[in-house]
Amino acid sequence: MKLPLLKPVRYYLSSEKQLYHAIKNIFGFYPGNIFLYKLAFIHKSVGTETSGGSKVNNERLEFLGDAVLDAVVADYLFKTFPVKDEGFLTEMRSKIVSRVSLNKLAQRLGLETLIQLEANSTNVYRSCQGDAFEALIGAVYLDKGFRFTRHILLERVIKHFFNIDDLVNQELNFKSRMIEWAQKERRQISFVVTDEIGSGYRKQYVVEILVDGESLAQGRDYSIKGAEQGAAEKAWNHLTTDFTGNEQ
Repeated sequence: MKLPLLKPVRYYLSSEKQLYHAIKNIFGFYPGNIFLYKLAFIHKSVGTETSGGSKVNNERLEFLGDAVLDAVVADYLFKTFPVKDEGFLTEMRSKIVSRVSLNKLAQRLGLETLIQLEANSTNVYRSCQGDAFEALIGAVYLDKGFRFTRHILLERVIKHFFNIDDLVNQELNFKSRMIEWAQKERRQISFVVTDEIGSGYRKQYVVEILVDGESLAQGRDYSIKGAEQGAAEKAWNHLTTDFTGNEQ
C-alpha cells in the first residue's frame, strides 16, 4: 500500500504543524483530520467537558484503538501460526498488546512528548503512554479506515518493533509473577474456580484471584490454566498500573 506523502493543503494553514510532522515521522503519512490525532493525546487528567456533557479526552479513541489493535494482531498471529492452538495464540497476543508492552512501544515511538497530561503526574498515570498509543490507532482508523490502519500496524509497528521468534521463547507467566509478588509482600493468594459455563468442548472456566480473601481479578477460558493466566494478567496489570503512584 502506497502511503500519501504530500502535505495536505490544510497543513500550511494549520496551527498543528508540529503534530502533522510527528505523525509523519512515526507512521509515514500526513493526517487528514488532525483533530482526531490531537484528541488522541489529551489525557483525562487535562480533558474538558462540553456543555452537552461529552468528555473531551482520548478515552473513547483508546477504546476503539484497543479493539482495532486486537483484531489486527489476532489476524496476524492466526495466519503466522496456522497450526498453533488457541492458548498459544492468546499468549502471543498478550505479549504484544499487554499494557507493559504498549507502554514500552509508546516510549520507543516518542509519544510521551505529545501527550497532554496533568503536570508531574507521569508516575500516577503510568499507563498513559500505552493508552495514548491505542487512542492514536483509533484516530488512524477513523481517519483512514481499517485496511490502511492494518497496513500501518503490520509494517510500521509489529514487523518493526516485535521479533516474533523472540516472543515465542519469551516467558510470560503472570500466575508465577503474582505468586512471587504475594510471597514477597507476605500476602495470601489463591486461584479459585468460581463457575463453569457451557458444556463439552464449549465449556469455559471462570477463575477468581483472591488476595487475603478479597477478589482482585477474574479470568475466563476454555481451560483452567488459561483462565488462571487471564485473571493473573489482569491482576498484574492492576498492580503495575497503580493510580496511587506507589511502586509495586
